[in-house]
Amino acid sequence: MIPHQQPSLMLVDGMALLFRAYYATASSGYIRRTKSGLPTNAVYGFLRYLWDAIDKFNPTHVACCWDMGSKTFRSEQFAMYKGNRPDAPDDLIPQFSLVREVTECLGMPNLGVEGYEADDCIGTLSRRFGGDMKVMILSGDHDLLQLVNESTSVIIMKKGHGNYMVYTPETLYAEKGLLPKQVIDVKGLMGDTSDNYPGVRGIGEKTAVKLIQEYESVEGILENLDALTKGVRSKIEADLDMLHLSRQLAEIHCEVPMECELDLCRLAVDPERALQKLEELEMKSLSHLIGAAVVS
Repeated sequence: MIPHQQPSLMLVDGMALLFRAYYATASSGYIRRTKSGLPTNAVYGFLRYLWDAIDKFNPTHVACCWDMGSKTFRSEQFAMYKGNRPDAPDDLIPQFSLVREVTECLGMPNLGVEGYEADDCIGTLSRRFGGDMKVMILSGDHDLLQLVNESTSVIIMKKGHGNYMVYTPETLYAEKGLLPKQVIDVKGLMGDTSDNYPGVRGIGEKTAVKLIQEYESVEGILENLDALTKGVRSKIEADLDMLHLSRQLAEIHCEVPMECELDLCRLAVDPERALQKLEELEMKSLSHLIGAAVVS
């Protein structure tokens, strides 16, 4: 950590990094394993991704947020929410707990609350600490763009190692022509195939963005139904209930009941503990990566 450095918090979307790391190597057919046969390719890649971002953006505090199971308040609202997702690959399953062991050994808290998604925890913490410090959210999930504000940026991992797009209110508007809160409305209209909610059938991203840019919000659209083309109006009227439900599902909940002391997030790696864990997992080659974050 740089002396007199302004405090900043990096909130890591743990599952986004772990899945990206797993498929980056598994797609080639190679699964890194320890001598005992324990798969570690996702954990190895996760650490490389994480430390590249830490080196580049230099946070003083880091916390990892995780999903805590498939049942959340959203699946209670809509039974098919994320119901299209396949089971995790067998080689990835043991790495879910293993990666948390590793981050804990690096002094980073693992945060998650039953009934909520990692996105909700990230939203809650970004709101809680954003008034006092700069907050950076590391993910590959564009849903998180709704959290962007003057104190919170979203760092989207792009294709290629070490390639990022940093979204602020200015860059979000420059690229997409949207305000952060309008990201929710667009998702409500177009739905989300990954999360398995439909939005308004027949309205895709291009039309959804155009409508929100013109009428500012879902409410603005509904107040001006007569001004829409007959085709678009009929689609919205036919799926009005699903439009409202999809928008609810798309909105990140920023009031999760969770405990997190900021001091516990301070990036201060115990080199002996970290090295011991890396050696245990036969990843000693990664020890040089954490050197910049070690506090002796």
